[in-house]
Amino acid sequence: MNHAPSLHVITDEELQSEFSHVELCRELVAAGADVIQYREKRQKDTADLCAVATAMSNHCSSTQNTTLVVNDRVDVAVACKAAGVHLGANDLSVDIARRIVGKDVIIGGTANSLREAESVWETPVDYLGVGPVFGTKSKAAPAPILGLEQLRVICERSPKPVIAIGNIRLENVRDVISAGAAGVAVLSAIVCDKDPKSAAVEFKHALTETASSRG
Repeated sequence: MNHAPSLHVITDEELQSEFSHVELCRELVAAGADVIQYREKRQKDTADLCAVATAMSNHCSSTQNTTLVVNDRVDVAVACKAAGVHLGANDLSVDIARRIVGKDVIIGGTANSLREAESVWETPVDYLGVGPVFGTKSKAAPAPILGLEQLRVICERSPKPVIAIGNIRLENVRDVISAGAAGVAVLSAIVCDKDPKSAAVEFKHALTETASSRG
């Protein structure tokens, strides 16, 4: 039996203003998202970040199916008892983060090229977020577009699961999974939709169908 690739959804209040992080989390849990990543790039007090993350963690704890990962902030992840933390190249090193959170907390790393991926998968990460595969609108200075062929090379060589990110949409999900990705991380195609829950459900169906077609 083939397991469907995982759906990671990144929450955002800057690309859209209709839904808060917590509201998005509630909708995404109901939709069956596998992982929800709380990403807040604006300058906020740590106490405010922890309050939002705790509320999101509580929603995720209401089901066995959804995992909360906090972007960048190891301290916030620990404070709200999140299941994981996702770290970029300029965040706390994975080695130090692992010593802080212990062996049971998920740590995701970021790679924008094969060379970066090779460095990241040698660290104690549980998965790699790789991209941008098709570009991104969520960063002011995005890394160069990776493309499907480079994604395929990284997936073939990586000993850790690869989660593809960067303008992932329903029309390119099959291509990304066919390139070897273990899952996709989606932002605007879901959180900027007028109905994030329904959009997430569509992605879940697409990933399930992709897994079924392999078998």
